[in-house]
Amino acid sequence: MANLDDLLGADNPLYEKRKGVYPKAVSGFFRRFKWAIMAITLSIYYITPWLRWDRGPHAPNQAVLVDLANRRFYMFNIEIWPHEFYYVVGLLVMAGIGLFLVTSAVGRAWCGYACPQTVWTDLFQHVDRFVDGDRNAQIRLEKAPWGPEKIFKRLAKWSIYLFIAFWTGGAWIMYFADAPTLTVDFWTGQAAPVAYATVGVLTATTFIFGGFMREQVCVYMCPWPRIQTAMMDEKSLIVTYRDWRGEPRGSVKKAEAQPGAFGDCIDCNQCVAVCPTGIDIREGPQIGCITCALCIDACDSVMEQIGRPRGLIDYLTLDDVATEKAGGTAHPTLKTLFRPRTIIYFGIWSAIGLAMLFTLGQRTRLDLTVQHDRNPLYVQLSDGSIRNNYTVKVRNMETRQRKVALVIKNFPGAVAWTTTGSRETASDRIELSVAPDTVQKVRLFVVAPAEGPARTDFDIQAEALTGNEKGDSDSVRFERPEAGQ
Repeated sequence: MANLDDLLGADNPLYEKRKGVYPKAVSGFFRRFKWAIMAITLSIYYITPWLRWDRGPHAPNQAVLVDLANRRFYMFNIEIWPHEFYYVVGLLVMAGIGLFLVTSAVGRAWCGYACPQTVWTDLFQHVDRFVDGDRNAQIRLEKAPWGPEKIFKRLAKWSIYLFIAFWTGGAWIMYFADAPTLTVDFWTGQAAPVAYATVGVLTATTFIFGGFMREQVCVYMCPWPRIQTAMMDEKSLIVTYRDWRGEPRGSVKKAEAQPGAFGDCIDCNQCVAVCPTGIDIREGPQIGCITCALCIDACDSVMEQIGRPRGLIDYLTLDDVATEKAGGTAHPTLKTLFRPRTIIYFGIWSAIGLAMLFTLGQRTRLDLTVQHDRNPLYVQLSDGSIRNNYTVKVRNMETRQRKVALVIKNFPGAVAWTTTGSRETASDRIELSVAPDTVQKVRLFVVAPAEGPARTDFDIQAEALTGNEKGDSDSVRFERPEAGQ
């Protein structure tokens, strides 16, 4: 039976064999910008777990912490409880809209500068240059037979890969526990098994994806290049080759010998040599282009050396491409960026952020939930009155012990007591003490006269007796026997 490659034919295999990519070092504005982004993002990733933030004696002092054991998320002065998970959802929505905004404005800038795959691949490529040399030296070493020098350099390079990958995985687990404590536990063998498993998985994926798969992750594995196509239009800035200016290609000598017969492109292939995914931007927009703009730096450098105008490869919109081909002038960059679509995206993004900040500022640090017992719905006491039982959860979201009063509202004649009280001490107002940063469960017994409707809605309110912060309330129902029962 013929296999799939046989059916497709030898000239059209299902999978193309990977061709090695050896990006050449380049200098220029976009390369410096990539250096800055890489330094900022890696610093944030590796350093953040070690930042301290004083929240008081009853809370962790790690600035950013995902405390899975206690189901909390801390970010500097912000503490998110499980019932406030909508804040995390809001951050994810803002991240998504932010990507839409960036893609709509400047194409795959996220891929080119800030994507983790790009950042770590770029870091590993600098390791390649440090150990093996620049592009030509790397190609020579790849083609050379295995010998002492090649073995030594490969082992040295892969060891650095592994070191970076290990610390990448190690930094990740520090976000989920106190970093200094977890570090000691990790190296003394006392950490949880999941910590070692997580570091192992992230070490392996970083080592393989950043060290060996690189552009294949961007081209074949990542769905983002396919998704963002729907978010780009003719007014999105993308890296473009001005073919109407560069073609036909010819060397400097040919251009001098035949003035006007050739374009500005001298076919030096420097734009291809510096590309981290190995594409030729002169062939037009491609899924492999991550718009890192290193080809712009390379081309501008060559244009300066031969005395021709910069910008043969540049950020342009498809509208500007058509305009310039027709002899017009491209729109100013600011006008391209600030257009209705990007302004709408920015407006939505800002509105969500402001709404979250407003709710963070207005939220109470005292939360109350009340649940009615379903079995039995009510109990008739010896004096004929009716008792309903409730489970009350008072959540103190501060790092100090607080006095709280549970008050029955909108239910005349009703009184209540807890397991520490009795019918004789019943009142419409019960005071209790709630430990810091905890949820205290209280059993509440509410009694009301038998005369009245079968169902009465009322409120139980938690009032903070310490400080001037407003409390919280929950609406519940009081059940009585139906008439005639």
